[in-house]
Amino acid sequence: MEYLDVSGVVRKAVIVTHIIIGLNVGGAELMLKRLIESHRERPDIEHCIISLTDMGVLGEQLTKQGVAVYCLGMSSIMKGPVTFFKLRKLLRKLRPDVVHTWMYHADLLGALAARSIGLRQIVWCIRSTDINKGGSKVTLIIRKLCALLSGWLPRVIVCAADASRKVHEAVGYASNKMQVIPNGFELAKLLPTGSNDTHIRDELGISKACTLVVSVGRYNPVKDHKTFIEAAGKVATQRNDVRFMLVGRDLEHSNSQLMALINATGQADTFYLLGERNDVPACLQASDVFCLHSVTEGFPNVLGEAMAVGLSCIATDVGDAAYLLDNPEWVVPAASPGQLADKLDAILSLSTTDREVLGQTSANRIREHFTMDVISRRYFDLYTSLIDV
Repeated sequence: MEYLDVSGVVRKAVIVTHIIIGLNVGGAELMLKRLIESHRERPDIEHCIISLTDMGVLGEQLTKQGVAVYCLGMSSIMKGPVTFFKLRKLLRKLRPDVVHTWMYHADLLGALAARSIGLRQIVWCIRSTDINKGGSKVTLIIRKLCALLSGWLPRVIVCAADASRKVHEAVGYASNKMQVIPNGFELAKLLPTGSNDTHIRDELGISKACTLVVSVGRYNPVKDHKTFIEAAGKVATQRNDVRFMLVGRDLEHSNSQLMALINATGQADTFYLLGERNDVPACLQASDVFCLHSVTEGFPNVLGEAMAVGLSCIATDVGDAAYLLDNPEWVVPAASPGQLADKLDAILSLSTTDREVLGQTSANRIREHFTMDVISRRYFDLYTSLIDV
């Protein structure tokens, strides 16, 4: 595709083909979607996607926006060889300037297919941080192969978190290929009204005189709700002006394990369980303090979203949380309910004005370093640097 630049010169747009295992909703998939959408108005870059499996929810959305999405129909790893030759044929037809692969399976298969037809401008994208948890035997084998071939196959390896970079270098990935480009935040979607949304507090009957602490994340051992609830319970026994709102999948009264933890605090009436919701930005805007209490994270999107909204935040020292927050005073060790309780009490003891200053500092950090505009530019600069445009 060609375009006229501002001086009237005809130039060739950068063609980027993304290869990913599938396009259902997930962290990597959503980031890919946001990246492509962020370049929508640029005539100097064109994206298309190859899904190794099917269209998925996000693929259908992108297709409606005019993005070319190709699906190879791989239903199991046993069809890997067939998919490889399909991919090779399609890449030969598309002849992109840059091949950008997302996550282990696509990194290996996509890079091998690209290199086999002479395409060398290959970018790998790594998302995972805790490589000791989860993943099938096949995934572990593929990751080992990627580590062995990382010095040869890709030109650049992009990690979504510095923590991810460190753990992958430790298992053999080529350190000279690594760079970190974190997720970008879309402020317009996080701040649709430009001011705090109070309707959720009104619906729950939470007085404006109460300070509302919010936690966002599905009920899962890695999110460590046990530590948060224990810490919150300790704080609630000393304060009658604090409430705790939990948002995420399975954070409901029907969850017997969760309710046992809450009831054990003796302060059950201070907890509000909202379950999974599609209005998380409004939940954040209705709150005063955000708490990240996970025992493992990569680049914690929800912490960045809370910062962007302007909340004062506390986070456990996991993944890139401390780097993102950039305020060690409000970082605590993971799985430490006593220390988390002390930190919650300390932030609640601040004046409203002091908490607002903390929140504004966090919001400014997101705007300066982590908006989608900033991250979009970094990816564009990466692509163009590979082909010397």
